[in-house]
Amino acid sequence: MIKYGDYTDEELLELQRDGRENVTDYLLDKYKAMVKKKARVLYLMGGEQDDLIQEGMIGLFKAIRDYRPEKDTSFYTFAQLCVDRQLYNAVQSSNRQKHRPLNSYVPLNTEEGEHELRDFRQQSPENIVIARENEAAMEQKIREQLSDFENQVLARYLEGENYLQIAADLSRPPKSVDNALQRIRSKVRVWLEKAKSET
Repeated sequence: MIKYGDYTDEELLELQRDGRENVTDYLLDKYKAMVKKKARVLYLMGGEQDDLIQEGMIGLFKAIRDYRPEKDTSFYTFAQLCVDRQLYNAVQSSNRQKHRPLNSYVPLNTEEGEHELRDFRQQSPENIVIARENEAAMEQKIREQLSDFENQVLARYLEGENYLQIAADLSRPPKSVDNALQRIRSKVRVWLEKAKSET
């Protein structure tokens, strides 16, 4: 029986094109943690976490479906771009249309879904890199608004720990960690509103 862990992502995608089954499921499972980590960052800035994870997994699925090795980009890099694009679009759409749930996404097999994919392909890697740099600068500005304890909580939260795990790590009551997360979200919202008003 084939062990997918013995192959590179690019080799697995070649096997899939030759008819090998379950490659998509393997890669979705392999990179789900990456999607969750990215979704947790954006959850602080707007959107429901479960919906954002769902959107990120759609981006990952698109990467598996549309990756082409002749583009001289690793699958992992391409997957990150697809996930980032899907998540950012979801948050922007949610902010524009608060009354529409994030999970009302365009089905992948429709003409509109294909149009969205073409739009993604036209997005230059340079623009996405700049967006990531802006995101890093924004995260730094937000961290400057937080206390030492809040920054410790945030760092662990972004690594995927829940409030009980964070409380154990920091030897603090779970309620104080939960309260810190609420303060962090509140400070993020205030900072984003201020930044928006200054643009």
